[in-house]
Amino acid sequence: MARYIAPSTRQPVRAVLFDVFGTVVDWRTGIASAVAAFADRMGLTLDPEAFADAWRSRYQPSMERVRSGLRPYVTLDELHRENLEPVLREQGVDPADIPTRYLDELSAAWHALPPWPDSVEGILRIKRDFIVGPLSNGNTALLVDMAKGAGLAWDVVLGSDVSRAYKPSLEAYLAPVHFLGLGPGEVMLVAAHNADLASARRLRLATAYIPRPAEFGPHTHRDLAPTGDWDVRAESITDLADRLAPTPQ
Repeated sequence: MARYIAPSTRQPVRAVLFDVFGTVVDWRTGIASAVAAFADRMGLTLDPEAFADAWRSRYQPSMERVRSGLRPYVTLDELHRENLEPVLREQGVDPADIPTRYLDELSAAWHALPPWPDSVEGILRIKRDFIVGPLSNGNTALLVDMAKGAGLAWDVVLGSDVSRAYKPSLEAYLAPVHFLGLGPGEVMLVAAHNADLASARRLRLATAYIPRPAEFGPHTHRDLAPTGDWDVRAESITDLADRLAPTPQ
C-alpha cells in the first residue's frame, strides 16, 4: 500500500473513506430527475429542483432528533420516507391520494443517485493503494444499492446502521475506524463539507477537501472553498488520487 503520511496526524493513511451525498454522488440532480418522472406519472405539477431542495432540507432536522436522543435510531431510508409526505403536502399534494407503492418507489430514488463525473475513476485509482469505502449517514442497504448502480468500487460498506449514529456524532466516525482495525490517524475522510471535515479532525482523522460547487444548485454558495487546514485540498477525486499516489523513487 502507498505510504501517504498525513501532515495533521503524522501517520500513514491506510483507508480513505468518503462522505457520499454531495461528495461522491449528485443527490440534487438525481432526486430532481426522479421527482420529474413521478410528477409526470401522477399527472402533477411540481418543480423538481425545488422539491429536491425541500426534501433535503428535512435531512438534518430529522437526524438531529436521533442525535439528541428524542427518538431511537432509525435508518436514513426511514427518515427519507417519513420526510417525503410533509414535502408533498407543502406542494399541495395529499399523500393519501398517491398509491403507497409509488411513494415508496420515489423514496427509493435515494438509492440510485448519479456519481459525479470524477467519482468512479477516482475511487478506483485510490483503491489500488488504500482501503476505500463510504463514511456516510446512509444505511448499508442504501449504500450498497447506490454502489451497484453507480459503479462505486468500495472495498467495504459500513452504513450508519452499523454505528447507529449520525454525523457529527463521535461514534459515526469512530465505528468504521474500529471495524477496520485501524486507528483514527490511519483513516482519511474525504468530503465536500467543511463541517464534516472539522468533526473528523477533532477526532484526529486525516482530512481531504473536494469542492462540489453544483451540489446545492446554481444559487447557493455553501462550501465552495476549504475553510480549514485540511491535509489535502484537491479539485476532484481523480486529483486526490494523484495527490495520494506514491512518489516515484
